[in-house]
Amino acid sequence: MIPKLKRKFVLINMSLVSVVLIIVFVCIGLFSYEEVKQESMFAMEKAIGRQMNMEPPKMEIGRKVDSRRDPFIPVFSVLVDENGVVISISKENVSVTDEFVKEVTIAALDSGQEVGVFWDSQLRYLVRVTPEGTKIAFADMNRELERMTNLFSTMSLVGLGALGAFFLVSLYLAKWALKPVDEAWEKQKRFVADASHELKTPLTVILANTGILLSHKEETIKAQSKWVEYTQAEANRMKKLVDDLLFLAKYDSEHKPSLQSEINISDVLWSTILPFESVAFESGVEIETDIASDLNLAGNEGQLRQLGVILIDNACKYAGKGGRIKVSLKKQPEGILLKINNTGVPISEEHLAHIFDRFYRAESARTRETGGYGLGLAIASTIVETHNGKISVSSNEKDGTTFQVLF
Repeated sequence: MIPKLKRKFVLINMSLVSVVLIIVFVCIGLFSYEEVKQESMFAMEKAIGRQMNMEPPKMEIGRKVDSRRDPFIPVFSVLVDENGVVISISKENVSVTDEFVKEVTIAALDSGQEVGVFWDSQLRYLVRVTPEGTKIAFADMNRELERMTNLFSTMSLVGLGALGAFFLVSLYLAKWALKPVDEAWEKQKRFVADASHELKTPLTVILANTGILLSHKEETIKAQSKWVEYTQAEANRMKKLVDDLLFLAKYDSEHKPSLQSEINISDVLWSTILPFESVAFESGVEIETDIASDLNLAGNEGQLRQLGVILIDNACKYAGKGGRIKVSLKKQPEGILLKINNTGVPISEEHLAHIFDRFYRAESARTRETGGYGLGLAIASTIVETHNGKISVSSNEKDGTTFQVLF
């Protein structure tokens, strides 16, 4: 999918650039053609304006020349009577035979047009009625054609070079622009694969348990309560997983915060900590608190409570026997800062960068022991993001593991 999208991106980009270049080159070509045409027209107008057999003006060295007013174009003119008979010919600096002059003069008169082109002879002509009689001026087009040919060659080379450069730029831009899409696509595929794998385990256990129950139909529910309890436990685990997946899927589809109100984040945090005191006591973990009172925050109370549960539960799991957890909530100049620190085995650098990824679980003993699906911290990160906050984590042997949330 991504390679196809990149090709489409490059194709669209190159098509747009090609259209723009074509329009620009066509405009340049038309403007240049009109310019060289006008130079020939000026040369013929000047030739008609001079009296027959008058010497053409000489070019002065060092004088600034306007190519439109003083075009150096081979021109000759003829004067004809009312019957179209050539009276005189002014060849200026052009070498042509009288027969050729008479031939093109007759052709110009027969055309009935004042201005025209003889492509076979590569001549322009201009017919004017003057006090001397009807005059016809002819201008050589070789200079026009040569300039237009050179211009076309130059534009072709420039166009090919520009398209080549834009193609390379398009490849880079496609790779750069689609990198987030590529990463999101890979995450989605991994997410679906992981979700399928996690759902498969409880479903397998449930099917196995129900198979055992059906194979002993004659026994009472009490006699097989063990399999019923196992089934219920797996169903509850699967429900928790589905709820987490629905939460993340809802955020991905809407990508907007839910209904928010002004809440006392201090009270919410206290109410979150209290249920964990018994859990910490059983694990031999001490909880220390430093929570500033009456700190208010615009947010969703249910989501913020879930955030506290995830972070404190995570700290209790990994604090270790006889460990310690510190929870602090303070007002800072930049906002409200929540810090949850726990002792225990630190998280390695290679895992810190992925700690908030969905279904990410480091392959270590402590994650296998604590279980879980690897969605808790991903949900915590999502909740913080919906509240326009920032979450980060640091971990080392000396200070332990610290999660910081800044609202």
